[in-house]
Amino acid sequence: MQAQMPTETDALTTIADLVRWGASRLTAAGLHFGHGTDNARDEAHWLVAHALHLPFELAAVYGGCHVTASEREVVLALLRRRVDERRPAAYLTGSTRFAGLDFEVDEAVMIPRSPLAELIEQGFAPWTAPDGVRRVLDLCTGSGCLGIATAMHLPSALVDLADISPAALAVARRNIARHGLQGRVRALESDLFARIGGDDDDGYDIIVSNPPYVGAAEMETLPPEYAHEPTLALAAGETGLDLVLRILRDAPDYLADDGILVVEVGNSADALAAALPAVPFTWIDFEHGGEGVFTLDSSTLDAHHDQFAKAVAAL
Repeated sequence: MQAQMPTETDALTTIADLVRWGASRLTAAGLHFGHGTDNARDEAHWLVAHALHLPFELAAVYGGCHVTASEREVVLALLRRRVDERRPAAYLTGSTRFAGLDFEVDEAVMIPRSPLAELIEQGFAPWTAPDGVRRVLDLCTGSGCLGIATAMHLPSALVDLADISPAALAVARRNIARHGLQGRVRALESDLFARIGGDDDDGYDIIVSNPPYVGAAEMETLPPEYAHEPTLALAAGETGLDLVLRILRDAPDYLADDGILVVEVGNSADALAAALPAVPFTWIDFEHGGEGVFTLDSSTLDAHHDQFAKAVAAL
C-alpha cells in the first residue's frame, strides 16, 4: 500500500502549534472578531481549547504538550469551519463567557458581548444601591445573560427575563438551570412589557435591556458573522430606535419610585440623543471599554413621558 504523503499540518504537533496556525489562518481569511474575542489569536485559542476539551486557561498551560493525530484533525476541522462558514466561534462551541459566567448559546440568541457585564459585576453601583435591589427585569433577554449574571451578583434579587422569542426563552431557561437559579429567576414570553404582570405594585428596582438597536443602513454593512445571529435580536427599524423608544415610553409603569432604567443602544446613541434632545440621558463610561449605554431614573422618565410618546407615534 502506498504511503500517504505528509501535509503541512502534519508539522503541527503541539497545542501551541495549533493555536499559532489557527491564528494565522483566521487572520488570512479576513474574519471579523467581536463575538467573544477581539483578535485572531484569542479566537484560535478558544477554538483549540474547545476541540481538545480543555478549559480556556489550561490550553496555554499545556501549550507545549503534543496532540495525537486524531486530536489534530478535530482541531483543524473546527478551525476550518470558522473560516469557511464565517460562523462565530460561540455558535461553533455552543457556549461563551459573560460577566465571568458560562452561558449556552445557539443561533436562536445573540451572542453575549455587552459592556453591561462591567456594570452588573459592580451591582449597578453607583447608579443604585446594590443592597437595596429586590426585583430586576431583563427585557429582550435572549440567552438570559444579563438577568442571570445580575442574579448571581445580586444574590437577594428576584429576576424576570422577558423575550418575544420562544426559541430564545428555551435557551434562557437552560441557562437558568445551568446556574441553579430556578428559585429566583423566571423566563416570560412577552413583547416588551405586554405580558409583564403587575403582581408587585412596587415595581422593578432595575430594568436592564440590550434590545435590538441596529438601524437599516448599519444592517446592510454588518460583517458576514452577524448573518448567523437572529435578525429579530438586531434590527430595529430605520434608525435603530423602534424598540428603545417604546421602552422609554412604557418603563415608568413598571419601575419602582426610585428605580432605574439601563439600556444599551450601541451605535444608535447619536440617533437617540438627536431624536430626544431635551432628555438628560446619563451615558455610562466603562473602565474596560464599550459605549452606548444610558441610564435614567424613574422620575426623569416620568417627566419626559410626553416626548417619548410623541417619538413612538412618529415611527
